[in-house]
Amino acid sequence: MAHLIQAARAAQQRAARAAAAVGSHHPLARLLLAAAAMAAAAAWEAGHRVSDLHPPRRHHERAPRA
Repeated sequence: MAHLIQAARAAQQRAARAAAAVGSHHPLARLLLAAAAMAAAAAWEAGHRVSDLHPPRRHHERAPRA
């Protein structure tokens, strides 16, 4: 089942890189975005939660500005 999460993460990263490179309206980016949505849906249907796919970010505390 962990392979579904890995596949969904990889698909999302490919789609994000393509959208950043060629724009979100480009046919390739749209295809990769659709594939990422399908991979995320498969993980969801298998019982994974959104937080499994997108773990919370760790925020670093910044030093106060002088």
